[in-house]
Amino acid sequence: MSRSNVELLAAMLPAPDTDIASLFRDESLFAVTAEAFEDLFHPDVESVPAWRGTGTSYSGIEGFREMWIDWLEPWVTYRVQVDEMFEVGDRVVVLVRDRARRPGMDVEVELISGSVWTFRDGKVARVEFYANREELREATGLGR
Repeated sequence: MSRSNVELLAAMLPAPDTDIASLFRDESLFAVTAEAFEDLFHPDVESVPAWRGTGTSYSGIEGFREMWIDWLEPWVTYRVQVDEMFEVGDRVVVLVRDRARRPGMDVEVELISGSVWTFRDGKVARVEFYANREELREATGLGR
């Protein structure tokens, strides 16, 4: 029995207490992670960041990492907690609650946002990140 796209994605996402800023910034740690998941991503996977107004997108697993490094630039720590995941055709909508801290801050900022992961042939082909859930709903008609 094949696994659903939600199950595949859930297996890839880090635990809520994982500091993904460290994960993406550490080249050797990311290399091990990317190798472990390389069969789950299309080689030309497209990543579309939350700051989509610039028309920027990134290609490949290294592009996925570069997009995250760009996003994480102002943050010392960054954790992602998944609130909900649901499948819509070949896409998985992920509603998240991000918690991050900037240099010199003692408290974390909470960002309530989401992403849409498109699968093709059982692999991630495209990931679109949204700065907030309203933007996700407006752009895709998805989200709750």
